[in-house]
Amino acid sequence: MHSFLKAIGFQDMNNVKLDEILNQVFEKPNYMNIAKDSMGNEFVQISKDFGKSIGVSICGSYSEDGHFEMDYYYPYFHGNRITSEEYLEIEKHSDKESYAAVCDDIKVGITLIFFIQNVAEYLKEKSTWKNNIIPKMSASLAALCLNGKVLLPISKSEVQIQKNEEITQNRNHLIAAAKEGDEDAIESLTLEDIDLYSMLSKRIINEDVLSIVDSYFMPYGIESDQYSVLGEILDVRYTENIITQKRICIMTVDTNDLIYDICINEENLLGEPQVGRRFKGNIWLQGSINTKIN
Repeated sequence: MHSFLKAIGFQDMNNVKLDEILNQVFEKPNYMNIAKDSMGNEFVQISKDFGKSIGVSICGSYSEDGHFEMDYYYPYFHGNRITSEEYLEIEKHSDKESYAAVCDDIKVGITLIFFIQNVAEYLKEKSTWKNNIIPKMSASLAALCLNGKVLLPISKSEVQIQKNEEITQNRNHLIAAAKEGDEDAIESLTLEDIDLYSMLSKRIINEDVLSIVDSYFMPYGIESDQYSVLGEILDVRYTENIITQKRICIMTVDTNDLIYDICINEENLLGEPQVGRRFKGNIWLQGSINTKIN
């Protein structure tokens, strides 16, 4: 049973209910794509929406007698914006025909790893690439969340906001230079980290950490595509699971200047989400990749 089914409104599931859902996906799909997998075999991806931008995909292949054999399934939530245009590396998972993308995004400061939703489209595109020349790709990221909290924002003046933006821009330039091997940039970043650690050590004695840290994006648990996040809510909207009638909250969140959408069952969200407040939770990061011909 996929644990993130709860995020799109399928709670209290058992094997019988799951089979009913998967049968609906197979019998009345909204999307179906067929491609050749990494071994040259037929790969079929079938998807059905159970609400706006949310649904379930099943992946597998047809046997010689025409019977569909499912390899795996997963719940999805599609984001509606280009999140990153940094260079992407794509790797196949060892146990099944699913893929993860790796992206070094300067804004976040860590290597982003996310589960690729449009596997069949990617395999089709890959088959057209000549001489193994990989075109530029962008990513539309989205996240599923099982439990989350809404926090009040940190009070900041216009001067502080502007100063923080300048600091962020300068740090991004230093990180970019450090990646190119600039020793001065590496030294400056090291000194900044030391000063930051010293400041936090002093303030944490009398203040709560969430009143000091405005946002963060860091790995969570042992799975590479799950993260613990804290960010400012930029937009809030709702959709409904057409099967369970569960209300699903969709928030656009800004974490370290990385803007993406998070989907969570309203029953599992503590607090009232509003623009300007902050969201804190653990997410499973997904994304669709889009190719661009230079």
